[in-house]
Amino acid sequence: MPVSLIPAGQLVYGMQLQVQAQSAHFIEPWEWTAGADELATMARKADEAGFFYIGVCDHVAVNTAVPMAHMGSAWYETLSTLGFLAAHTTRVRLLSNVAILGFRHPLVTAKQWITLDKLSKGRAILGIGVGWAEGEYDLLGADFVNRGRLANDALTVIRAVFDEEYPTVTAGEWSLDGSWGFGPRPVQDHIPVWIGGRGKPALRRVAEHGDGWVPQGTPLAELAAEIAYVREHQARIGREGPLDIGAITEVMYVGTPSWDVSDRPTLVGTPEQLAERMREWKSAGANHLQIRFRNRSVEELCDQMDAWYAGVAPLLND
Repeated sequence: MPVSLIPAGQLVYGMQLQVQAQSAHFIEPWEWTAGADELATMARKADEAGFFYIGVCDHVAVNTAVPMAHMGSAWYETLSTLGFLAAHTTRVRLLSNVAILGFRHPLVTAKQWITLDKLSKGRAILGIGVGWAEGEYDLLGADFVNRGRLANDALTVIRAVFDEEYPTVTAGEWSLDGSWGFGPRPVQDHIPVWIGGRGKPALRRVAEHGDGWVPQGTPLAELAAEIAYVREHQARIGREGPLDIGAITEVMYVGTPSWDVSDRPTLVGTPEQLAERMREWKSAGANHLQIRFRNRSVEELCDQMDAWYAGVAPLLND
């Protein structure tokens, strides 16, 4: 059965860290020359400012061809980055947003995450997806066409390793007979699995295997219907229980910026105005928000995180 991390009725917030993923779609200019110091600074600030999680995403290599050409090649490796961030934080949870299951053997993924959970003292969240970049699959010798089915099988194996030191499980081409041990054991009794995506197969995967959902760009107007589809599929398969439902909000600026942010869609407002908008996501069914701020430096980003923590966060659950 799914296990929820977030207390019933509460709305929490997290963020995908800047610098780690450098795509022209969302990067700020200062990130091109940033690195380890800035990543550590952002993570420590998230720890201080009540963030529920910090997230990093997953690409191994980026091709120069469309549609990947806009992305740039600097995408820090997911688990290495989360391990680094774990050493700079004590409270905030560590999320892959999202790790592509088809890039790695499921036993490697399971081993990585039980290790991360152990070393971070129980703060790991495995966020997974199946990916969209066929060329990247081809480069790695992975199966793009059957990635959905293979992901479902992999999740069965990963959950078995998460839950038992000597698991017995068979799922598709993978099988364990109880003679192989996987230690050290995680701190959490149940490492949560949050599943990314928004197509019908991804939503069914949430219902069948997930403890939560991390939508990839679902608009507010469509969120409730997609949640309803997940719930309906849960009922059909008899796997009912709480799920942690996420949303990626508009990019924001708390207060009045002293510079022009109109080059990208940006939600600007007072803490009260921003909190009102965030509560609309809650009303649609989300209990965790992935937020992002406009900024010109890591210092301004930290100022925005502080402004959110002081002004917006206390109003989210009013």
